[in-house]
Amino acid sequence: MSTTLEFEKKTKALIDDLKSVCANYGLGNDGNEFKIITQVFLYKFLNDKLIHEVKQLDKKLEKAENLVEVLKGYKKGDYEMLLMQLNENTARLQTNHFISTLFDNQNNPKFAELFDNTLLEIAKENSGLFSVLTEGGEKIVLFENISKYVTDKRDEFCKAIINKLIGFSFENIFHEKFDFYATIFEYLIKDYNTNSGGKYAEYFTPHAVAKIMASCLVTEGTKNVTCYDPSAGSGTLLMNLAHAIGEDKCTIYSQDISQKSSNLLRLNLILNNLVHSIPNIVKGNTILEPYHKEANGRLKQFDFIVSNPPFKLDFSDYVADLDNKVNNERFFAGVPNVPKAKKEGMAIYPLFIQHIMYSLSAKGKAAIVVPTGFITAQSGIERKIREKLVEQKMLRGVISMPSNIFATTGTNVSILFIDNENKKGNIVLMDASKLGTTVKDGKNQKTLLSSEEEQKIINTFIKHEAIEDFTVVVSYDQIAEKNYSFSAGQYFDVKIEYTDITPKEFAVKIEGFKTNLDSLFDESKNLEKEIQKQLKSLKYE
Repeated sequence: MSTTLEFEKKTKALIDDLKSVCANYGLGNDGNEFKIITQVFLYKFLNDKLIHEVKQLDKKLEKAENLVEVLKGYKKGDYEMLLMQLNENTARLQTNHFISTLFDNQNNPKFAELFDNTLLEIAKENSGLFSVLTEGGEKIVLFENISKYVTDKRDEFCKAIINKLIGFSFENIFHEKFDFYATIFEYLIKDYNTNSGGKYAEYFTPHAVAKIMASCLVTEGTKNVTCYDPSAGSGTLLMNLAHAIGEDKCTIYSQDISQKSSNLLRLNLILNNLVHSIPNIVKGNTILEPYHKEANGRLKQFDFIVSNPPFKLDFSDYVADLDNKVNNERFFAGVPNVPKAKKEGMAIYPLFIQHIMYSLSAKGKAAIVVPTGFITAQSGIERKIREKLVEQKMLRGVISMPSNIFATTGTNVSILFIDNENKKGNIVLMDASKLGTTVKDGKNQKTLLSSEEEQKIINTFIKHEAIEDFTVVVSYDQIAEKNYSFSAGQYFDVKIEYTDITPKEFAVKIEGFKTNLDSLFDESKNLEKEIQKQLKSLKYE
């Protein structure tokens, strides 16, 4: 077994062990379980990364039989100097914060209090770089008191946790890249990134969709760019985008109304060497109070924007607050009216599309997941948005995805690509709905794309290639002529198949059609007589 596969197996086993501990103490399927699991996992990761970084600074430290004991022997000033030499993306831990120190003290009275205080101290010491902001400017720090979620036997619970963390180290996998950590992250949060009956759905964007969006957006040589997601969730789209560009060549910005999602995104940034972007992660309502602004108060504009926004959401509580001069410019196509019933069915995604168009830089590019109904709607806000995308020559293309590409929703989706530099270019419209293999995913059906199918979509889109019954390449004028439809199917040529037959065969076919018609006419006359007969027999009583 390769080193990567071995450590992937061990890492997943650790996650399973932590979940087992939570289940044993009454937290299985509890709403707070994800907070404990993700925070403990992060504590383990940061602990091992610091030790790994320290070993790189000094060969003597690398060869030390018990590194933590050696570090404990440092004078305070010397230890602080050592920390100052570390990579700025590495969390600062004092020697009493190490997992091994807690392990050695697990039999002390009030161990749960010691465990919690350790995490809180780490959070405080690293709040400057590792905190997520709220739209009001408050800081959501790395860790919180986790033993509070256990009603009884808190000391035993924390002991069980610390004993799971001591078994192996992440040290040998810090050189791994995006694909390894993406797999681990998905496994870590697979039970927690769901709606769970709450108001704000947090659907996990399939890896295939995220990869296609990033690959179609990013060109070779891209660097020093800003990347933004106004409904970031746990960051799948942003991580794929950053990986396509290069984690050291971009800065991430995001906003999401869910604190849970913002915390998971922070974890994703830490795993993927994007710690420098954590201060730009904001918990808040993008539609009502967009956070990222320039010094003059105007909304910040970004080089790349990706988004899988909620399609429907009740925003009736604040819809009236969107009617002002700034928002009228941002929401140029309008804001949906509040329906008399089923407010939860209000279409909010058109507001996100308009916000994204408003937030693109002069050379900006965007990819947005939309319900497929958006690309052909003949009236309303959706139609106005499509008209502007064509008239302003911002449309780059559309990919209509297979049904059930998202197992969590039956809505068919398409990917809308916007490019402010596509002023003279043609547009690629793709119907990828026939690709993929349908599999069972829990109670739902899910469509999976093979690697070859993913690459076919990406290559064809990038090359502006027209393939029969798959893609068309059209102009802005052609789209306008087609009533601004973005559906590839409406541009495919209608094929009429011709079959050569002899005059005798033609006469036989015509005679057959005549005989069938005569038979149908006779049957119709008989039916008329029967209906008249039945009508005459009806009497009023």
